[in-house]
Formats: sequence, C-alpha cells, structure tokens
Amino acid sequence: MKIDKIQELLDAKVLCCEELLGSHVYSACGSDMMSDVLAYVKDQAVLLTGLVNSQVIRTAEMMDMRCIVFVRSKMPNEEMIRLAKESGIVLLATSKRMYEACGILYTNGLKKDEVSG
Repeated sequence: MKIDKIQELLDAKVLCCEELLGSHVYSACGSDMMSDVLAYVKDQAVLLTGLVNSQVIRTAEMMDMRCIVFVRSKMPNEEMIRLAKESGIVLLATSKRMYEACGILYTNGLKKDEVSG
C-alpha cells in the first residue's frame, strides 16, 4: 500500500517528507512500546503510535520503517520532525485512535500477505 493511500484512509496530516508519499509499505505495527516494535516489526512497515518522543524516530530508523502515524492527535516536536527528515521517514498525524486506525488499514488491504517476492 502506498503511504499516500494511508494518509487518505486515516484523514491524516502530512508533517514531513511529503515527497515520499508514493513509497510502499507492506505491513503495519500499532504500539506505544518501542520494545515490541523492535521485537515484531518487519521491514518497510508503518508504525502507528501515540508515543511522542525522539525514541520513536530512532526505533523506526533502526527498523527501516518508512512512515510513522501519530494517533489521537498527538504531534511530534520540531526535533522529532528534523530527525525524521534526516532519516527520510514520513510523519503523519491523525485524530483517530490506534484501534480504529489499525482496523482501517487492515480492512483496506495492509496485511502481511501483501508482501511479494
């Protein structure tokens, strides 16, 4: 699924790296616990979280994630946005709760079997 489709489905605001909205992601992870993200995330994933600190960006960078969606109208600070820009990670923000946002992405086809080859 392309990141611009995620942005559309979640009615999310683009906070940085708009030029990368055409990138593909193949799985998603919803968590506020970065230890779970490190343990369970696959490459090219989108992270949905309500946690707003620079560790979220660092974790996404380590896991080669392409996009972070902040749920519940959470907004990253300027330092986080700068780190995301440097790493080429798209940041989105939505007013939806994590459960709803994950459900929307799942029912619209962002599933683990979408990965090809």
